[in-house]
Parts: sequence; C-alpha cells; structure tokens
Amino acid sequence: MVDDVASEPSVQYPIRRWGAIIAVDVVEYSRLTIVDEEQTYHQYKSHRRELIDPKIAEFGARFLKSTGDGIMAEFETALDAARCAVHVQQGMVGRSSGEDADTQIVFRIGVSCGRIIADPEDIYGHDVNVAARLQTLAPPGGIAMTEEVADRVRDAVGLPLEDLGLHYFKNMCRPVRVFQYRFAAEAN
Repeated sequence: MVDDVASEPSVQYPIRRWGAIIAVDVVEYSRLTIVDEEQTYHQYKSHRRELIDPKIAEFGARFLKSTGDGIMAEFETALDAARCAVHVQQGMVGRSSGEDADTQIVFRIGVSCGRIIADPEDIYGHDVNVAARLQTLAPPGGIAMTEEVADRVRDAVGLPLEDLGLHYFKNMCRPVRVFQYRFAAEAN
C-alpha cells in the first residue's frame, strides 16, 4: 500500500501570497515584569487564552506566532485582520476595567497588508515588517494601520480613523501613511 502523503506533490517553499498582518504588543512589558513578573505572566496568558487566541481563530488567521510579549497573525483579508484587532481592543476595555493602572496589561496593534513570503515556520516581507513597526506607533489600547488597510476597512468597521500622516520607518526607503484609532479614550 502506498502512503497517501508520500504520493502528494511536495510543496515548494517559500510561498508568495497576499495577506493582512496584525502585530500585537504589550505596552511597557518590561516595566510590568519588574513590578510583578509572575502576575504579568498570568495576566498576559489569561488575555491570550480567553480573548486574543479565540478572536484570532474566529477571524480565520492562517498563521500565528508568539513574539514573547506579543503576537503576529496573518489573515486572508484586511477586513478580517482589522475586525480581529477591533474585537481584541474592545474586549480589553471590558477586561481591564477596575484594574490598577500600574499593573494593567494594555495592548497596541499594528495592521498592514500586502505581499507575504511564507514557509512552514514564519512569514516574511516588507508588509510583515510594516505591521511590526506600526504597532510601535499605535496608541496604548489602540490600533495603527496603513492607508491601504484603512481604505479597505473604513466603512465596514465604522471607526473614525485619525490620519497621522506619512512616517518613515527604520531601514525603509518609502514613507507609510498611517491611520490610528484610540480605544482607551472610550474607557475614560
């Protein structure tokens, strides 16, 4: 009997495809671990297990990796990525109410879309790097996205996006127009 898997044609890597990427990061993670490392760990894992990972699955991420104090996920569409980001940030507003601000975990999220190079272990490419850089611009509790993402999702997600203008990122020769939305302001 021939092994079914062995008879399938082998996949040639890397695979090039279009995708949308979210990069999620904990604001001031190092400071939080100094204050209480174990509490920070348990809070982060709770947010992942109960909110972030289920939302990433709900919106159909096809690749997910942990970056220590953050996550990177790839989606088929910019709308799926943006909706996932919105649901995570809205969920965090509710989960964080009543917590001490000095020990509260707050996320910032960057969303980009474009060409991706993928293999079984990771995703690569300019737009993956842009998502990672965008999360550093996102306000605490908010989302930063490229103009391409904003154009694709603005009406569907119904958020008033603020145009932050063009930003040059380290080692990138072309500027990126960035838009943001602040969820933290809703909680105040």
